[in-house]
Amino acid sequence: MSLLHIQNNISNNFTLISNCFLDFYMPEANGEFVKIYLYLLRLINGEGSIPSLHLIADTLNCTEKDIERALKFWCKKELLALDFDDKKHITKITFLDFSRSDTPTTLPTSIPTTKPEKTTKSTSLTLDRIKELKSNEDIIQLLFIAEQYLGKTLSPTETSRFLYFYEELHFSPDLIEYLIEYCVSKGSKSIRYIEKVALAWHEEGITTVTAAKENSNTYNKNYFSILKALGVSNRNPVDSEMTMMNRWLNDLCLPLDIILEACNRTIATTGKTSFPYADSILTSWHNEKVHTLADVANLDKLHQTTKPSAPKATNKAKTPNKFNNFTQRIYNFDDLEKQLLQKQLQKSKVKE
Repeated sequence: MSLLHIQNNISNNFTLISNCFLDFYMPEANGEFVKIYLYLLRLINGEGSIPSLHLIADTLNCTEKDIERALKFWCKKELLALDFDDKKHITKITFLDFSRSDTPTTLPTSIPTTKPEKTTKSTSLTLDRIKELKSNEDIIQLLFIAEQYLGKTLSPTETSRFLYFYEELHFSPDLIEYLIEYCVSKGSKSIRYIEKVALAWHEEGITTVTAAKENSNTYNKNYFSILKALGVSNRNPVDSEMTMMNRWLNDLCLPLDIILEACNRTIATTGKTSFPYADSILTSWHNEKVHTLADVANLDKLHQTTKPSAPKATNKAKTPNKFNNFTQRIYNFDDLEKQLLQKQLQKSKVKE
């Protein structure tokens, strides 16, 4: 096979990225984590300071939780250091020199599928560790069950993700099996979605199937609260409804009271259950940075003050037309009644 030649015609307006990062850290990292790392590196190289995590999340179309998970991941890999205030809010992000780790700085003859081991304590998967795990009876059974749930043969990427859950997140095979079952029951067989749920569970300290089920029950309670606010009772949510509610709860990260308020307004306005209408309200509130009911009230006041007033009615003289261009007659109904009585008397006399 002939070699590919790469030519550089790019101007000098660029961000430098370490070859060490591209060779050994990027291949096995979550794509979202890589995107966030590169964007932060761009901000540092451009201005020397970064906006809030909230603004970064809006720019990258993700949540602040996603940003925090990525930062903690790169801290674990010793590529970043974080400073926190008393409220545990991130106040400073420091990019660390790659020389801090014992990773080779030259490109290998073939790009590895996993990162090399460090001398420091780490749970990074090596080729030898992957082979060892794949010979483990519990892991063999787990991967087989995963294929049954997903309905296909696992790709190398999918296999590495499940091994990552086991080795890096310290999930038991039973917990990983329930993770897959849970995500499939929600209508998604995507490894990206499964990984997102796994990272969320890890962030919340979920380490057992029981804890995961309790967490799932909390979401189920939220589902039924939302359905009730939309006038739905005595049935479970369908897949499309759960997808919409997951978007509100997980993607937009809106509090339950905000979601319920949007549902109440949907019923008041449309008089029916309308998930798309409620979604339009919540999307608008999310774009307006609404986080509390007080924010909703302030937004309502702002809309009232900026709402154009209705034009005042003016008293214009009516122009004559064929319907009103005549002299109105005035009738005396008493006289008319007397005239009718006289005519009836005269008719009766004639008959006699």
